[in-house]
Amino acid sequence: MTAPDAQDLRWENGVPVSGRFDDPYYSREDGLAETRHVFIDGCRLRERLRPGPFSIAELGFGTGLNFCATLAFWQAQAPAGAALDYTSFELYPMQAGEIDRALAAWPELAPQCAALVAAWRPEGGTVEIGPARLTLVTGDARETLPVWEGRADAWYLDGFAPSRNPQMWEPALLAAVGAASAPDSVAATYSVAGPVRRGLEAAGFSLERLPGYGRKREMLRAVRIPPDRA
Repeated sequence: MTAPDAQDLRWENGVPVSGRFDDPYYSREDGLAETRHVFIDGCRLRERLRPGPFSIAELGFGTGLNFCATLAFWQAQAPAGAALDYTSFELYPMQAGEIDRALAAWPELAPQCAALVAAWRPEGGTVEIGPARLTLVTGDARETLPVWEGRADAWYLDGFAPSRNPQMWEPALLAAVGAASAPDSVAATYSVAGPVRRGLEAAGFSLERLPGYGRKREMLRAVRIPPDRA
């Protein structure tokens, strides 16, 4: 099965841009540095590593940069016995060659990128990549996430900008994120837009504004408030 090129992908100075949303897939300054700052640090992964399973869920797989950066981090720093379960919800999956081209800017991720490209199934499903179990859930997250049976310890909220792709930040979808969160789950996003803040608060998260990456002045860390403490 071949995924449709519904994003009308174009390349600007080596950076992939969605023609559908007129938005780049990652920071034009340094996408890898942004991923580390917003998601790995934003979700406090270094502090929360532990033996046993750890579940990360993501809205918007895109180029796979977040996954590859997380896998590299995991391989370097996770304790023995730690298992990474990574689930990503994506409506318009890239093709393997596009992922390979998009991630070529970071040679330090070459092993992770090569493993991802070799295992890539744009139609979705689950594959094992090193210590990670990657599940790609294709389709509209507003339909697929509410019926997902997983519970995430961390959320990467990485859809295109709310002003360009408001469907990815709708209150009902953020409520589904809250419902699919483990106690004390931590979510992170580059966006501090009002609808995002209000949606996360309504979904049961306590918000913290942090310095953003690059030109973005602020970002959000959202910590799930357990029901018995709400």
